[in-house]
Amino acid sequence: MNQPRPPSSAPRHPDAGDASSGESAGDPPAGSGLAGSVWELMSGFVRSHDPSDELRHTLGLGRGTGRVKALISLAGGPLSLAQVAQAIGADASYTTIIVNELQALGLLSRTPDARDRRKKTVKLTADGREASRKAQAIIVRPPSPLRDLPPADLLRLQEILGQLSTRGAGQRDHPREYRLSRR
Repeated sequence: MNQPRPPSSAPRHPDAGDASSGESAGDPPAGSGLAGSVWELMSGFVRSHDPSDELRHTLGLGRGTGRVKALISLAGGPLSLAQVAQAIGADASYTTIIVNELQALGLLSRTPDARDRRKKTVKLTADGREASRKAQAIIVRPPSPLRDLPPADLLRLQEILGQLSTRGAGQRDHPREYRLSRR
C-alpha cells in the first residue's frame, strides 16, 4: 500500500498554493509547493487506510468492490437489476454475474417484478442485511490514527475540510477512483 511521506520530507514552501500569495500564470503548476505536499499527505493517508482488504477478509467476497457496492446499494430496499447496475456503476452483464454470486452465497434473492414478470427484483436476505451492516460499519469507521487525535485537532481538521468542501462544491479536479453508493 502507498504510505504517505513523513512531514519532514515534504517540500517546504510557505506561500506556495496560498490564494493570498499572488499566484500567476508564471507560477509552478498545481501540485507543487505546500498545497501539493498537503494533498500528497492527505491522499496518501486515505489510500493507506483503504478498507478494501478488511472488507474482503470480513465478508469473504473476493477481490473487487462490485459485490460490496451491490450489498450496500440494496440496504435501502429492493431494486431492479438495472437499478443495481446503475447504483454500482457497472453494465448489466457484470451486474448479473455479481447478483448470481451473491445469490449463490445466500446474501440476496431475486423474485419476478410484480408489475412486469419479465423483470427481476433483487433484495437482501437476512444474511445479506447482516453483511451489508458489517460492510457499512467497516467503511464508515475512521482509522485509528484519526480516532486517536485530540478533540481540538479533530475539530480544527473538521473545520478545514468543511471549508475545502464548501469552496470546491461542484468542482472535480480528479476522477473518482472509488465510489460506494449510499441510499
